[in-house]
Amino acid sequence: MSSFVYLNPPAREWTYEPDDAQGRTQKDTVLSFHKTIPDYNETTLHALPDVAKELGLGHVLLKDESNRFGLPAFKILGASWAVYRAVGSHLGLPVSDGSIPFAEVGAKAKEADIKIVTITEGNCGRAVARMAAKHMGIPTRVFVPSYMDERTREKIRGEGAEVVVGDGSYDDVIPMAMKEAKERENTILVLDVGLEGYDEVPQYFVQGYSTMLAESDRQVLELTGGKPATHAIVPVGAGSIGEAVTAHFKSGTRRKEFGPARVLAVEPTTAACLFESLKVGKSVSVPTEDTIMCGMNCGTLSTTAWPVLRNGVDAAVVVTDVESHNAVQELHARGILAGPCGAATLAALKRVCADAKQELGLDDSSIVVLYCTEGQRYYPIPS
Repeated sequence: MSSFVYLNPPAREWTYEPDDAQGRTQKDTVLSFHKTIPDYNETTLHALPDVAKELGLGHVLLKDESNRFGLPAFKILGASWAVYRAVGSHLGLPVSDGSIPFAEVGAKAKEADIKIVTITEGNCGRAVARMAAKHMGIPTRVFVPSYMDERTREKIRGEGAEVVVGDGSYDDVIPMAMKEAKERENTILVLDVGLEGYDEVPQYFVQGYSTMLAESDRQVLELTGGKPATHAIVPVGAGSIGEAVTAHFKSGTRRKEFGPARVLAVEPTTAACLFESLKVGKSVSVPTEDTIMCGMNCGTLSTTAWPVLRNGVDAAVVVTDVESHNAVQELHARGILAGPCGAATLAALKRVCADAKQELGLDDSSIVVLYCTEGQRYYPIPS
């Protein structure tokens, strides 16, 4: 068995049945909310016929999140809904149906002297800052790990937020932000990762990603002549986007309409917490090292994401920085300006086609969707 692919056979038959029976209504609510945000747009689903031919697959399609609401990553989908819901709920406003304009919620938040605290490896903190500080006028502090480069810090500051640099890794910074949110009056912690005693706001992020998934479902049918995706590959850091993609493709509603689909998760070799957790059957933390896939440089899974990932991910795949960089170059040659986290999905597809193609049912009838979660950015080229 490959040391880069871990198979999870029980996931093939698992079906996600959400507690909330209003799932479809909620997705419509989230989409309507997103349409009120400046620079609302749909993103492109690219066909990669040469990759499909090379790998012996029916279709390889790439969902390009390099420009979502003017930001170079998908995170704003979750961050916008999470900030709106968290702030509105804190103020006691009925925001679950998205009917109160976010500017009105922001104005009330300023009157109440509300503040936002968050943590980031880069894209998520910038997205929270864009929504909270720039669009809603709420003072926002973004805690970042010490190894974050100055370019990324400046982009977060450019959204109107204050950047606070902590010692150590992403996991090391979490207690700092939690302490501040607890001790400072009217301060709301907005994270996309579930922690013990903190599980409501991360679910708002997951709900926010439904807009991307509804788009890609429709776009796949348009590009394939009405055939749905059979496989989805998604990057996993702490797990919120992995949870969203897995719950979507494993939902009972989708299975009835389109049949079963497999979900594959990709992580860096230097931060493979899902890979290691699936191997031992429980969520475990792993030490992390620097990687060009910094958005996935998380050593611990979200407590809210783990149950869905454990039951629904068909395979966990780890890729090296060199593999990710090569995938970036390959996509750039096709005019797709992907960053290392997003391009890791293509690297993962090549890895599983080499190591576990038959086991994962990949053949000339397969329709594979790669969720390319970030756009082009600077990173040190790995040797």
